[in-house]
Amino acid sequence: MTDVSDTPIDFLPAASRAYHELERQIVTLELAPGSFVTEGALIERLGLGRTPVREAIQKLAWEGLMSVRPRAGLQIAPLAPADWPRILETRRGPEIILARSAARLMAPPMSEKFQTAMEAMQGAASANDLAGFLEADKLLDDALGEITDNPFAARVAAPLQAHSRRFWFRYRTPGGLEESAAGHVSANRATLARDAKMGGQ
Repeated sequence: MTDVSDTPIDFLPAASRAYHELERQIVTLELAPGSFVTEGALIERLGLGRTPVREAIQKLAWEGLMSVRPRAGLQIAPLAPADWPRILETRRGPEIILARSAARLMAPPMSEKFQTAMEAMQGAASANDLAGFLEADKLLDDALGEITDNPFAARVAAPLQAHSRRFWFRYRTPGGLEESAAGHVSANRATLARDAKMGGQ
């Protein structure tokens, strides 16, 4: 698979590594929806210190992917099928803003990052590589957040994108990888072409 990351996770700060890995495990249901876990168990699971794991927990709780239950521990957010269309509806607004920003401001090396992520996504879809597909999808989302001149839209969009990836992972249909890749690539090619009218697709 094409390397889609400019900064390998091993070189990120410990809190960022903890967040990245816990988000991945929540999105891919390794941490089961609705299940309870303790801070100590997550520290052991990640092999990181208490402070970075606690910072990651706080961020995930703010994003709604995890909640702190007094005397019960940490609960991974349940998955209610009815929430998926609500998430898609809510993320559309900020993503239109992000795509329009990218269409105006896109320039190397960010355009190269978009292109690399799209190629990785297509390759992962062809190989039926779920992990690679999700990695490329997150990179595309992060790139939109990095390039925008509206950081407020980026902060709203990021947790919605993570929730959406989790629902997609849970309820994806056979052949869904190639279909999803085609939709992502089409929308992001429009962004690369600086076609703001295609934003938010």
